[in-house]
Amino acid sequence: MIVGKKVLPETLISQLIAPCGMNCGLCLAYHRKKKPCVGCNGDNTDKPRHCVTCRIKHCDELKTAGEAFCFACGHFPCQRLRRLDTRYRLKYRMSLVENLRNLQEIGIERFMALEKKRWACSECGGVLCVHEANCLYCGHDRS
Repeated sequence: MIVGKKVLPETLISQLIAPCGMNCGLCLAYHRKKKPCVGCNGDNTDKPRHCVTCRIKHCDELKTAGEAFCFACGHFPCQRLRRLDTRYRLKYRMSLVENLRNLQEIGIERFMALEKKRWACSECGGVLCVHEANCLYCGHDRS
């Protein structure tokens, strides 16, 4: 995969946080050079199909309640979110449920400040990709 211009931590914004707690600014599709994804909350034009049809994003419970994040749902964490969380914890060492609990507890501004620090490459300063073990820009091991 060829990545585009280096994504810097200060460019991570709250609109990149998906209802499930995923920070779309950390996604491989967001970092790609050709037709980068704009994140879950953005236009569907260049999103991967699985993001466009995401059942969590289009959850009736969230729509009915007019809520932006799954933590506001009475079924939180639902089975669908727990399955996605398990996959992300095992494959990528990130918990979406933990992200949502942190968002609920400390608010979006503090959460974003922590994300900008947590996901900055210690070598080149670029944003690390949750889906890759090494920095997309300099190759530094993110662990």
